[in-house]
Amino acid sequence: MTRKSTIQSLVDPMPAPSQANPRVEAPARHNFTQATQTQSTQTQTTPTMEADGFSSDDRVTRIKGFAPRVAAWLETLQAADLEIVRILSRTARSRAPRLCAIAISKLGNGWFYLFLAAALFVRFGWRGYRVILLAAVNAAVVHFLYPRLKRRYRRPRPFKVDPELSSLLATLDEHSFPSGHAMTLTAVLTPIAMLWPAMAVSGALMVSCLAWSRVATAHHYPSDVIAGAILGLGLGYPISAGVMSIW
Repeated sequence: MTRKSTIQSLVDPMPAPSQANPRVEAPARHNFTQATQTQSTQTQTTPTMEADGFSSDDRVTRIKGFAPRVAAWLETLQAADLEIVRILSRTARSRAPRLCAIAISKLGNGWFYLFLAAALFVRFGWRGYRVILLAAVNAAVVHFLYPRLKRRYRRPRPFKVDPELSSLLATLDEHSFPSGHAMTLTAVLTPIAMLWPAMAVSGALMVSCLAWSRVATAHHYPSDVIAGAILGLGLGYPISAGVMSIW
């Protein structure tokens, strides 16, 4: 090689890199975009696994499958409730039990509490007014609550569900759940039994008799009076304990 050609080769610029063939690059870009979209779609459609091993879709399916079982269980409970009302209503068919059921229910409207107040004055003297006031506070609380519960649940009374059942006396309101009679009596008797333990057995007997009369007159289901007694005790006990702690 001559000296001139060597210098010329050093001076000449390097050849420009060849441009990529657009016909080859376009399919590659298209394949990459399609793969990214496919992966994103699979990520969105893959169900999320919870800590207990069930996906969110499985959980929804399980909840939907559980609802019919709850409905069937409630229907069975309602049928058993109504059957017990039929059985107990037969115990009040003859004259004496029928009059007894009516009398107990009417006493539970308010007259019974006058006799109870008199018994407290006999037992505690003038100090009995404090027990009476505490029982009155409990009664006021439950009377504020149970009408709202009845309007919330709107459970029809047994004699309106079964035409063969007859109401033995007029009702004070339209709905049955919970039993206001059982709720009020339990709430009133709670502070009395706390301050006068000898009344606990007598109080339980009073609540039982009232519960029988409310079911025998076809005004309530057994679950109504049980719920009323539980609510009366659940409200009456903490109120009574709290007030007595500051006396």
